[in-house]
Amino acid sequence: MQLTRTSFTLLGLTLAMLAASVGAQESAIRQTLGKRMPQLKPIDEVRPTAIPGLYEVRVNGADIYYTDAKGNHLIQGSLYETQGLRNLTEERVQKLTAIKFDALSLKDALTIVRGNGARKMAVFQDPNCGYCKRFERDLQKVDNVTVYLFLYPILGQDSTDKAKAIWCSKDKTLAWQDWMLRDVPAAPAAAMCDTSALARNTEFGKTYRIQGTPALIFENGSRVPGAIDAQQVEKHLKNAKG
Repeated sequence: MQLTRTSFTLLGLTLAMLAASVGAQESAIRQTLGKRMPQLKPIDEVRPTAIPGLYEVRVNGADIYYTDAKGNHLIQGSLYETQGLRNLTEERVQKLTAIKFDALSLKDALTIVRGNGARKMAVFQDPNCGYCKRFERDLQKVDNVTVYLFLYPILGQDSTDKAKAIWCSKDKTLAWQDWMLRDVPAAPAAAMCDTSALARNTEFGKTYRIQGTPALIFENGSRVPGAIDAQQVEKHLKNAKG
């Protein structure tokens, strides 16, 4: 089919009208929800989904809701695509909370080098996490890797106290491994020790929804929750290098 100049003009006008319509609906949704549900503020983004008449409402960075074109109804939950059995909401949240490796504040981590240290990974761990202890034992089998260990005490005050003690030790790495591998606790942190790195780690984790430990991040940005074994770590390290 040959498109004439008139056809292109009509196509342009149609697209412009569609964009204006979507913009008006987004504005209406923001206005209605802002008035009726002020606890959702600020609304970061409103955008149409693949379902006609259903809109995604994103708040607080990565909290996802769904609404109709007028904002009269609000849905909280996961949206699935049944043909491929895909959780579209989860995929969207993962994309929004993806962590670029170079965005990590490595000065706030313990740096553990094994072998040539050529491969890199980061791990967020709580010192009272049993799965983390199991993961640490398996991680000893992985060579030629640099591990950036972010102390992430989220299991209570005792976790915070242990994390502070480890962070304030003369040899942080030894203190960490003594506790995680040999159940030897570090001496209590001195009152004047600067533990602000732990607060920054906690804030970072909240922002990027690190809700459990261990949480692994590889150089390509892939993120793996939970304690995986050495063989799985090797697989992810290989994939991260492309």
